[in-house]
Amino acid sequence: MTSREAHTGGCQCGAVRFSVTKLGRGSVCYCRMCQKATAGLGGFYITAKEFAWTRGAPKYFVSSNLARRGFCGDCGTPLTFESGGTTDISIVAFDHPEAVPPEIQLAAEVRIPWGDHLAALPPRPSGDAAIAERFAQIVSYQHPDHDTTDWKVGHER
Repeated sequence: MTSREAHTGGCQCGAVRFSVTKLGRGSVCYCRMCQKATAGLGGFYITAKEFAWTRGAPKYFVSSNLARRGFCGDCGTPLTFESGGTTDISIVAFDHPEAVPPEIQLAAEVRIPWGDHLAALPPRPSGDAAIAERFAQIVSYQHPDHDTTDWKVGHER
């Protein structure tokens, strides 16, 4: 996938934001390192060929002799996988992740098998009163899915 349209995104608390104007190929990697780095089934990343940090900057964890991973130092959101001069940004950190889908699977032979069946799990009934009551109590401190000129990080609220 290549695009000249600006795609924006950032971490959960809003301390780190980015803009990408040229994208490469998106991928999902099921290796154990990506699973642990994202606390998920795998890492969903897309190559950022032209990008800039527009607010703050990530901190880094050197995850192997060949790669480092960027994350928000305030909220911990995984942001990048960087190796060999290439920066891949987490697809789910984009404001509109649906616009930057993965196109290839990596390390598919080691994916967690039950992940293939998640869409078949029964959903909780949408009319469940206990769930509706719980959700009504939530006040989100998460940064909105768009750029903001003034934003206090969640822990500063």
